[in-house]
Amino acid sequence: MAVSAAERGYPKSKADKHMDESKSILIIEDEADLADVLGYNLRRAGYRTDTAADGHVGLQKATDERPDLIILDVMMEQPDDGFVVAQDLRRKGVKTPIVILSSIGHVTGYQYGKDSEVAPVDEFVSKPVAPAELVARVKALLKKRQA
Repeated sequence: MAVSAAERGYPKSKADKHMDESKSILIIEDEADLADVLGYNLRRAGYRTDTAADGHVGLQKATDERPDLIILDVMMEQPDDGFVVAQDLRRKGVKTPIVILSSIGHVTGYQYGKDSEVAPVDEFVSKPVAPAELVARVKALLKKRQA
């Protein structure tokens, strides 16, 4: 269920007034504080957001609710949960754009590329990321999807 900025205790923004007209974003992230910050910044940009604290719940919400875009952490309960979720979604035929937002590249030293077998996703973004950069990438992916 989408949570507004006001419900989280943040001041209302102009974006909150137009939430029903916006695109929905599912944030699958086990760090609650980070999920809150991501959601806040995306709502300020005019998007509706929902969160899942683990891959199992995220997979269920992604298939049931069909968000317009998914932001997905990799290292949750298991170090590869995000990869498993992305693979499962693609096997189920879900075409929703997926952005992996993770520090795994810093941890492993490996630079993951989009559309790989390991991670069939549309974008990789390394943590930490500036809110404006993440919002710009989200906007670009959603615009590309509409084209």
